[in-house]
Amino acid sequence: MTRFFPTFEPTKEREPFWFLGGQARILLPGSATDNKLSLMEFADPAGHAPPHHVHEDEDEVWFVLDGEVTFFIGDQRHDLTPGQVAYGPRGVPHSYLVRSPEGARLAVLFSPAFIEEYFRANGSPVVAEAGDLPPAFDLGAVIASAEAFHLRVTGPPPTS
Repeated sequence: MTRFFPTFEPTKEREPFWFLGGQARILLPGSATDNKLSLMEFADPAGHAPPHHVHEDEDEVWFVLDGEVTFFIGDQRHDLTPGQVAYGPRGVPHSYLVRSPEGARLAVLFSPAFIEEYFRANGSPVVAEAGDLPPAFDLGAVIASAEAFHLRVTGPPPTS
């Protein structure tokens, strides 16, 4: 890897992990960009929705790769399909809801990159022997850890 041309070979850092019932992986870690940004991929099942929350430090850009996803940003609703993009500025409450029955896959850019550590700290390894089912997770513990990462939960997950 050179400073501005990171390699994308499989590494421990890029292995998928479970997060809130979906799979996540870090595609471009902050360590490769002087923590200016990071790029993650999320593969979430139908009905998946994180609690409404605010990032105090990061801007967030979502790119829908597969599936249909509704984004809630401030008081606006955006129904997106593959190839469309949504932007969540820092300090603005947001969430999303996976609407497609087959689930959805998102590429998510965070700037700056430090929030990737929140996902990693609250994730569980994907264990091949366990099949495709995510392990149980403690939403209360995930929410309780948010403050340390300047993430504030502002409401329940959206349902429609």
